[in-house]
Amino acid sequence: MNDSYLLPEAHRDYVDEWELKRSRFLTTARRVMNENEAREFIDEIKATYPDANHNCSAYYYHVEGSNPVERSSDDGEPSGTAGRPMLEQLKGSGMCDIAVVVTRYFGGVKLGAGGLVHAYSESVGRVLPQIPRVRRSLRALYTVEFEHADAGQKEAELRARGIHILDVSYGARATYTLAVAPDEAAELADTLATLTQGQVVPVEAGTAWVEHRSNH
Repeated sequence: MNDSYLLPEAHRDYVDEWELKRSRFLTTARRVMNENEAREFIDEIKATYPDANHNCSAYYYHVEGSNPVERSSDDGEPSGTAGRPMLEQLKGSGMCDIAVVVTRYFGGVKLGAGGLVHAYSESVGRVLPQIPRVRRSLRALYTVEFEHADAGQKEAELRARGIHILDVSYGARATYTLAVAPDEAAELADTLATLTQGQVVPVEAGTAWVEHRSNH
């Protein structure tokens, strides 16, 4: 997970609702990238459903160069019956950078510890398949420059070869920032040499996280 991982598509919430023995369980999931975003999301859901009996939560996010951060809260349910089963579902999903809140409206029938574990685990398990996933990968960045007259053609040729163009800027020449896997640097240099008859050499420009769609 250090240099590539799956995460939810951004800029939207994913919601599911079901009932078990007259208790209503409303699940909301969202991408979060850090502690502040996770806490803001949880607070937002609590403010949205202030009359709920419980707003149990779990989140799991990536930290570069370290283990992922994982947190959970039972929010008044018996210890270990809500937040932990929710967190285990998140960790088993293959995704990181995700938070979920399960809002419960008590229906008058007690579920017991085993029933609660099932209910909260199932609540998260129901929403996960709805979430489109993207892959976030650490990429090596390189800049290349082309004359303006050649830039359009060279850009099309680079894209046709599957090279990710992260940015384009225009000055005296057109400068392209290219993102490739760290082990593809030599291949990039070879490709550019072929396209430009050896006239253009990529210049190292650091690293960056790049997102692209994933079917898994």
